Amino acid sequence: MSTPTVVLVHGAFAESASWNDVIGRLYENKVTSVAVANPLRSVSGDAAYLRDVLDSIEGPVVLAGHSYGGFVITEAGTHPAVKALVYVSAFAPAQGENAFELSTKYPGSTLGEALNAYPVSTGGNEFAIRRDVFRQQFAADVDVQVAGRMGATQRPVTEKALTEPLATASPAWSKLPSWFIWGEQDLNIPAELQRFQVERAAARNGQEIPGASHALTVSQPDAVAQTILEAVQAVS
Repeated sequence: MSTPTVVLVHGAFAESASWNDVIGRLYENKVTSVAVANPLRSVSGDAAYLRDVLDSIEGPVVLAGHSYGGFVITEAGTHPAVKALVYVSAFAPAQGENAFELSTKYPGSTLGEALNAYPVSTGGNEFAIRRDVFRQQFAADVDVQVAGRMGATQRPVTEKALTEPLATASPAWSKLPSWFIWGEQDLNIPAELQRFQVERAAARNGQEIPGASHALTVSQPDAVAQTILEAVQAVS
């Protein structure tokens, strides 16, 4: 099999540039990557958009998702081009589970207390992390100025996206090899949930980074890239 293209899917309260340093590491290892602009509107709609992106790529793909992006790669990962999945501080849901439900399955998430909610003209609410607590909540191990820029450029997510349950009865992780990496001090998705997901998915590997926050793609790009490269090598 030819070397897969890595497709990177950001989550809520982030944007495509959050993968920049990971992309650089992959490039140094001669691995092509594409960072998708995840719409963050709904699980089903975001997954449909990701499938369109996958249709445009020739050859095999390794999908990597951060945070809520894990929902999107789990739903869209049944695309025939996808050969492996990498969950980076991400949700790996089963049918019927939603992001709000999973984030509170185990204690430790303080995300609900950090959110600013406001109505939007298309209906429902959007959520963003309050700027005054963004670094503490999302990126505690990131440089203050970098975290400030991340807070300013964060992409809001709809209530629908966070409450819509996974529809597929066969989540991609039940059929494909998967890798997980997460931060010990993640305040969005508790580490205990990650350990549960690793076991449930029978993942090839699960790595917990001591002291790391939710913003693993920014604070730990070497470790994230290495995990993705392991997946690439395994299916090449």
